Amino acid sequence: MIRTRVVFLALIVVFAAVASFAQVGTNNSVVNPNLASADELQAVPHIDSTIAQAIIAGRPYLTATALDATLSAATLSDQQRTEVLVNLFVPINLNTASEEEMMLVPGVGRRMAHEFDEYRPWEGGVLRFRREIGKYVDDEEVARLEQYVFVPIDLNSASSEDFLTIPGVGNRMVHEFEEYRPYVNMAQFEREIGKYVDENEVARLARYVYIEQ
Repeated sequence: MIRTRVVFLALIVVFAAVASFAQVGTNNSVVNPNLASADELQAVPHIDSTIAQAIIAGRPYLTATALDATLSAATLSDQQRTEVLVNLFVPINLNTASEEEMMLVPGVGRRMAHEFDEYRPWEGGVLRFRREIGKYVDDEEVARLEQYVFVPIDLNSASSEDFLTIPGVGNRMVHEFEEYRPYVNMAQFEREIGKYVDENEVARLARYVYIEQ
């Protein structure tokens, strides 16, 4: 019985260690505009059925600024857009996001945007993000911020667990990601994954991955 308990605890530790290297932050409440249903979008403050349909029509959103532009075209005020983005956001790529994108992350000002930029290139995923940004804010704020960011995953070396942190990716898609390894270039990824999903979904997924050269 004791031996079984030890093995069980060891497995938990191993799983936690793997999960801590996930590239995409833990999301507790932020809605992804590329995946949300019309009903889920309308549950966000200031989003009515007309705006929800406009958001759906604008998919895929490959940047946070693209989503903000759709919200602006929907005649939402600056304050309303700010409040919407707290609950509805396109995660930003920490390695490539522009300052404009960083400043759209709720609660991020120029100082924090500077810290996001300072540690580029981000390697080690969320674990490093927690460590570095944790120098400036408490754990609760780090957890809040990580809902809005991600670090791309290397297609040829990422674990199944890492792939599962990509929004909207399940076990079947993980299998397809791994099936075509090694990837030579992103064109190969787009071609192979395009067998299973449309080009908009391929473009959305491509944001989260890269190929180490």
